[in-house]
Amino acid sequence: MAVCAYATGANAQNSQKTACLPAQSMKAVQLHGMWEVRFSPPPAGLPERATLLLKRHAEFSESLAGSVSRNMSGAAGTAAMTGHSAQAALAGDLDEGMLLLDESSDNLSITGTWNGEMQPGSCGKVYQGVWTDTSKSAAPDVAGVPFTLTKTSFP
Repeated sequence: MAVCAYATGANAQNSQKTACLPAQSMKAVQLHGMWEVRFSPPPAGLPERATLLLKRHAEFSESLAGSVSRNMSGAAGTAAMTGHSAQAALAGDLDEGMLLLDESSDNLSITGTWNGEMQPGSCGKVYQGVWTDTSKSAAPDVAGVPFTLTKTSFP
C-alpha cells in the first residue's frame, strides 16, 4: 500500500508541474527574460531572427518594456533603407492573454507593432503572432509578418 500511495503522490506532483496557466491568467512578469524571435518569412530588409529582452516597465509595473536586437549585417537592406535599427525599444502589455508591443527604432515614433498569442500547452514560453512594419519606409498597405517568440532565459 505504501508503494501505491508513493506512486500516486509522485504522479500528482508530476501532473501539477505540467499544468499551465490559461493565457488569460498570465501576467506580464511571467514574460520577463530573453526571447528568440523567428520571422517566417523575414520582413523586407530585415533578418529572419532577432532577440527580445522583456522586463518590467519603469513607470507602469504591470506593463512590459525592453528591446529587440537584430544582426543587420545578414539582412538584405540597411537600417536607413528599412527605417529600422539594429536595436529598438519595446513597450507594451499582456492584455487578456494577448501580447501587444510597440517598437521604436528612434525612440520617438512607433516603427513596428507586435501582436501575439500564447501557444496552447507552451506554459507561456511560446507566442506566435504578427509583426507589422509601421516605419516611414513601410508601404501603406504592408502585410504583417508571422513571428514565433520562444523564451530562452528567465530573469
